[in-house]
Amino acid sequence: MIGTAELVTFGLLAFGAAYVQTLTGFAFGLLLMGAVAFTGLIPFAEAAVVISLLTLANAVVVLARGWRDIAARPFFLSLAGAVPMIVVGYALLELLASTSLTALRIVLGVVIVLSSLQLIRRPVLRRRPSSGAAFAVYGALGGLMGGLFSTAGPPLVFQFYRQPMPHMVVRETLVAIFSISSLLRLGLVAVSGDWQSHVLVWALAGLPSVVAATYLARRWPPPLTPRTVRQMAFALLLLSGLSLIAPAIYLGV
Repeated sequence: MIGTAELVTFGLLAFGAAYVQTLTGFAFGLLLMGAVAFTGLIPFAEAAVVISLLTLANAVVVLARGWRDIAARPFFLSLAGAVPMIVVGYALLELLASTSLTALRIVLGVVIVLSSLQLIRRPVLRRRPSSGAAFAVYGALGGLMGGLFSTAGPPLVFQFYRQPMPHMVVRETLVAIFSISSLLRLGLVAVSGDWQSHVLVWALAGLPSVVAATYLARRWPPPLTPRTVRQMAFALLLLSGLSLIAPAIYLGV
């Protein structure tokens, strides 16, 4: 039985992650997964399903108006690399979750720490779009992370924000890729029989927080420079990642 205190706690964590995501355009899944893993509020596998549901809900809202801005070629090339690796990442999650939760925490912690570096590094814009192979490779990396932790963002964000494309095109294309990735991952969960009915309870608890945080961050952003916001998000991600890695290494389990 899920208690009220647990649902409220998850709602607050989802609010914080969505608020940072709205200000930076990055890090919702990583922050929420890191916080959930640190608190032990929800098991890894279930948390990934909840994040997929919340990501999909956010995508529906964004793409209802912005789907025309999707860049077709990068979209399909990235998905071509992502789709098979989502399956691989999901299988790897199943393996690690059943054999070594400590290894899973370390992997997630390392991913979060490396991803945090993106927030303090300015992407260098390319003069011409990347090759099709490059989109497929970064799509594959994103797919692997999406299958593991339902956080496909970091490799794809790095790749797309270097492209000579308008910001709106980049944003809508990324959201579209994330939505398809989430759908596929949810399909894998259903087919494998790992679907737990109470994940909908967690998702419904987080949904109002995500909507509210997104609205507040857009309507009344804090009086901080973009650089300061990114530095704060970097610090949150870094601490989140280290908090997962350090205990696991210290205990040596």
